[in-house]
Amino acid sequence: MRLVFLGTGTSYGVPQIGCTCRTCTSSDPRDKRTRAAALIEAGGRRLLIDTPPELRLQLVAAGVAAVDAVLFTHAHADHVHGIDDLRAISVRARGRLAVYGGAATLAELARRFGYMFDPAPAPPGTSRPELTARALEPDRETEVAGLRVRALELPHGDHTVFGYRVGPVAYVTDAKAVPEAVRARLTGLEVLVLNALLPRPHPLHLSIPEAVETAQRIGARRTFLTHLTHDAPHAELAARLPPGIAPAYDGLVIEVDAA
Repeated sequence: MRLVFLGTGTSYGVPQIGCTCRTCTSSDPRDKRTRAAALIEAGGRRLLIDTPPELRLQLVAAGVAAVDAVLFTHAHADHVHGIDDLRAISVRARGRLAVYGGAATLAELARRFGYMFDPAPAPPGTSRPELTARALEPDRETEVAGLRVRALELPHGDHTVFGYRVGPVAYVTDAKAVPEAVRARLTGLEVLVLNALLPRPHPLHLSIPEAVETAQRIGARRTFLTHLTHDAPHAELAARLPPGIAPAYDGLVIEVDAA
């Protein structure tokens, strides 16, 4: 199994527009963070997690021409507004692409991007993403493109987001906390991905200290922090994190023992 970090930045991305801070002007390529997305590959199948605004650039950079399904965490703009780039995927596949998520998330996507879910074929001479929505129940394991996926319900302010466990890998972003019932589903992980927005508390997201504490309580063999802002230069953050916890960066590929 492989985990590919397509993007690891927060909603602004890094560098931010108009910002001249040391992270935004850094020459370290790990400080260039597009909006958060990831790819899980196993057994010749690929699951894409979220479709951020830079999705086309991310997939081209990773050399990805096809995915078998998409998992959406929630419908906030930084996680979905690259969804039209799925057009290249469904056109190449000459078929509909299944997209999964919570029922409310999929309903919001259908409201905003109804043309993608229209069962009628695209008019001649045009193309569009051809998507089929499939709602997931929280805390229930479901087969998605041949892989066993468990959706995990997490708080994000007044909203609920989905994290996902796929075998030995779990991907959690935009969570303010990881409730005890969810932590019980995250035992025995090889790799945990966890959002860590800022060095200070935030009402909607885990802070870096909160993410570290949460990671230590879950006890995965390796934890990678994502959804990072320009408040945390990569090298400095990496140097101060405890063993087994590291910041992710765009393009990072993790080989995972799925045994």
